[in-house]
This record gives sequence, structure tokens and C-alpha cells, in this order.
Amino acid sequence: FFFFFSFKAVTTALAQVDREKIYQWINELSSPETRENALLELSKKRESVPDLAPMLWHSCGTIAALLQEIVNIYPSINPPTLTAHQSNRVCNALALLQCVASHPETRSAFLAAHIPLFLYPFLHTVSKTRPFEYLRLTSLGVIGALVKTDEQEVINFLLTTEIIPLCLRIMESGSELSKTVATFILQKILLDDTGLAYICQTYERFSHVAMILGKMVLQLSKEPSARLLKHVVRCYLRLSDNSRAREALRQCLPDQLKDTTFAQVLKDDTTTKRWLAQLVKNLQEGQVTDPRGIPLPPQ
Repeated sequence: FFFFFSFKAVTTALAQVDREKIYQWINELSSPETRENALLELSKKRESVPDLAPMLWHSCGTIAALLQEIVNIYPSINPPTLTAHQSNRVCNALALLQCVASHPETRSAFLAAHIPLFLYPFLHTVSKTRPFEYLRLTSLGVIGALVKTDEQEVINFLLTTEIIPLCLRIMESGSELSKTVATFILQKILLDDTGLAYICQTYERFSHVAMILGKMVLQLSKEPSARLLKHVVRCYLRLSDNSRAREALRQCLPDQLKDTTFAQVLKDDTTTKRWLAQLVKNLQEGQVTDPRGIPLPPQ
């Protein structure tokens, strides 16, 4: 009994010391001299401190300090002179913002403050260097953390911004990992009824999405990635839930999704195989079309 009591007391004391360090690092974010180390230490602890997000959000000057880190990088975007050191530092700040974005207590306030918009200049970058790739990927991670929650307010907010064209551009020309996260974000937007209706509302929006997905299928047939293909197929399947999009997809679905091109890649992925079969079935069913379908441009 004594051993258990002592062990519990020591554990509690250690937790308290750890907590004191967290408070100290949060305070150190307010000072430019101590900020860099505090960013590094807090970003390491974000998984192990469940209430770090409210602590960051409600502490004086902390979010302003994180936004200052982001804004400080803007001059290095154009012309693209971002160094690995700068990229690592701002990505530690972004990791803490991701923590705030994914916490139920702070998410709504995070959106109300329009903080995701501060990340969009990073998503606009096209430089292929590693510091920029890391910056884009970490920025996408913040948006990914938001959509992962399946909250209606997140989708409503994102649809008022330029996130869809930004994701589409990364899906077309980013690294495989960035493409995967960007496609996941699009998938989550599509899975929401409001998001699906928004994308299928005009021919221009739908055709832009369908064109990029088609290019990705072509690229995946040359350089397969099961993880990326899974998200692409899910996007197509969800689009086929909309009657107007379904009619257009009958004409523009890539042949590689109808033949055995991806049979080898998907041989162990029963979920994606099922989605693909359902997609093909959706496009085959009820081919008597609604004349009010998506207006295709004249031949």
C-alpha cells in the first residue's frame, strides 16, 4: 500500500512539474527571444497534453505570437527564399494552430477569427524545394484537422474561402503526400451535402474538379499510390450521388477506372474495390437522363 501511495505521489509530482514547464513555455511564446525554443518544446508535447489547445487559446498574447510567426514568413514566399530553419520554425507554430483547430473547445473560435486564411498564402506557393513542400504539407494538415471533425460549421466556413481551387492545384502538382492530404480535404467537403451541392451547382466548378481528378487517375496509372487512389475513388463515388454530376461522369469518367488498370494496386484493398464497383454501378443505372442535367459545352 505504501509503495502504491509513494508511486502515485511521485507520478503526480512529475505531472505537476511537466505542467509547470508547459505554462512556462506558453509564457515564453510572448517574447521573441524565447519563442523559438518554446515553439519547439510545445509542438513536441501537443499529443500528450489533452487541454493544450484551450491553454494556448485563452493565454494572453499566445495566438497573436503564433500569427506573428506566420506573417514573418510572408516576405520569404515571393521571391521564394524560405530556408529549412525558417520552415521548421513556422511549422512548429502551425502544429500548435492545428492543435487549436482540432479541439472541440477552441474550434469554433478559431474559425470565427478566420485564422485559416493566414495559411492560404502558403498554399499558393509553387516552389518544389523541401522547405516549401514541408510548409504546404503542414498548412494542409491544419485544414485537414478541421475537416476531420465532420462539423457543418467547418464546411460552411471553408466554402466561403478559396480552399477548393487551392486544393485542386496541389492535387495536380504537389508531392504525393500533399496531394493525398489535399484530396482528403476535397473528399470531406464533398461528403457534406452542402459541399456536394456547392461543387455541382455550376458546370465550371464541377468540370474543374472532374478535370483534376481525371489527370490524377492518369498519373496514378503511371505511378501508383494505393492511399491516394483511395481518396480519388471516394471523391468520384460521392460525385455520383448527385444526379447532374452522375450524368456528366458517364461521359468523362477515365477508362482506367473502368478496366483492370488498378487491379494489382487494389488487390488487398477491399474498401476501395467496393467503392469503385459501386461507382461503376451508379453510372450504369438509370441511364435515361434528366434533360436538366449539367449543361455540357456544345460539341
